[in-house]
Amino acid sequence: MFKLGWSVITLLLFTTLKAQQIDWEKINSNTILNIIAVQNPDLSASPNILQIGNNNNAELSINAKTDIAVRQLGEYNTLYFVNSFTDVENRTIISAQGNNNIIDVTGSNSISDGMQIHVKGDNKTIFVRNY
Repeated sequence: MFKLGWSVITLLLFTTLKAQQIDWEKINSNTILNIIAVQNPDLSASPNILQIGNNNNAELSINAKTDIAVRQLGEYNTLYFVNSFTDVENRTIISAQGNNNIIDVTGSNSISDGMQIHVKGDNKTIFVRNY
């Protein structure tokens, strides 16, 4: 009787969930970030990190007012984001699609609030300094 009760509760919970609406034939390394963005429209829920691939690294030193969304698709991508030395509010979206990309962001200010960095390709390096 106990297992039957849990089974009914589980069945009721799963019937309220919507089915996934993705055409699996259209998913590949070029379209996955767009598909994820459609399913998660609020990319700035603090902090929101998605890494697909091997040996990706995201090192974040952020203050309490930072909302950041990070998407890394590929291998050996690295993100360094440091704004812990200021109390400025900052909303940032960073995505890297490819292999062996490095993104290094230090500091934040009113100009960098709302900044979006989208890198597509291999062996790219981006430095951003906000003082």
